[in-house]
Amino acid sequence: MKYIAILGLGVVGSGTADLFYANKKEIAARVGDEVQLKYVLDIRDLPESPYADKIVHDIEVIIGDPEVSVVAEVIGGLHPAYEFTCRCLAAGKSVVSSNKELVATYGAELLGLAEEHGVQYLFEASTGGAIPVLAPITRDLAGNRVQGISGILNGTTNYILTRMFRAGATFEAALTEAQEKGYAERNPAADIEGIDACRKICILTATATGTLIDPAAVHTEGITAIRQSDVQVAAQAGYTVKLLGRMVEQSGATFVMVAPFLVPAASPLASIEDVFNGVLVKTDFAGEVLFYGRGAGAHPTASAVAADVISVLRGDAPRRRWSKSDGGVPADFALFTCRHYVSLCGVEKSAVGVVWSEAELLPTEGEEIALLTPMISEREFEDELARLGASGARLQAHIRVLD
Repeated sequence: MKYIAILGLGVVGSGTADLFYANKKEIAARVGDEVQLKYVLDIRDLPESPYADKIVHDIEVIIGDPEVSVVAEVIGGLHPAYEFTCRCLAAGKSVVSSNKELVATYGAELLGLAEEHGVQYLFEASTGGAIPVLAPITRDLAGNRVQGISGILNGTTNYILTRMFRAGATFEAALTEAQEKGYAERNPAADIEGIDACRKICILTATATGTLIDPAAVHTEGITAIRQSDVQVAAQAGYTVKLLGRMVEQSGATFVMVAPFLVPAASPLASIEDVFNGVLVKTDFAGEVLFYGRGAGAHPTASAVAADVISVLRGDAPRRRWSKSDGGVPADFALFTCRHYVSLCGVEKSAVGVVWSEAELLPTEGEEIALLTPMISEREFEDELARLGASGARLQAHIRVLD
């Protein structure tokens, strides 16, 4: 008999407990032994819960029980999740987690602590929900050098942008709809401002490179400035708009960012809609590999948590070692090069042509001028935009282009 514990009986914790009970026979067959949920840590009593008899309020009960070998941390947030994880690892218990904020902030330290005590720290559920992406990068693509990652990493923003693209909804209307359907929180800031996607691209980058970047060092934009008119102009030009977390190699430098991008219709990411996520990994030998599926929710996330638990119990969990960035990664974002979608008003096309002679003008209605710039660095873009500003141009919209 193998015993596990769950920290937190919220949406993901309940889904994880449900999975271990619903698929008890299948899990036992894969582990080679029966797996039993022994404890659930929660501050509430929850007498109506089917797991009420498992609930404890003191982490010491779990830490002090030698029968518990794996703990699933699904509390969320940094504290007390960090302290509980450290205590469990130091007590010789492996920990699996869905906590993206914790992994993006303390992942290097917690992996080191797990190695020190001969246990595992796994977190497949922290990035992409049900989508297996971290383990395949670590194991199946181990012989490759990862040259780039582009991911739709947040289901809420993807749903909003899909509604803007497919139904002609405004950002505000699409956000309200997402909240009504339960896809967005009452306070959706972490999603729509790119914070959630930022944490996930930091985890993906660390998995690919072994270097954990401080999320505060990542250029991060959300989708609050995306207008319905820009989505339609992009559609007519053969693009859709997606919020992407990206790790990109250019000229020997590694750039990491979160921002809206115009994604060409030919890209595998263009067809990923609604609350689904997708991660496109570019490698030197395997080429491009796409990971696709449901990126959030009780059951998809529980699936990833359970997979990590089973991997630990079988003894085939991937071993990772991360170091913290010394400042060389990510590279200075001002040097990142791409094309840009720009919408301007207060300026003549002739003036735009002087600054961007190779710009591709896009058809628009009204007085605004929409265009795609040539490949230029972020610094060059800002300088050239300032030149147009001196001629009276006013920037109405700006979205980078995925090429």
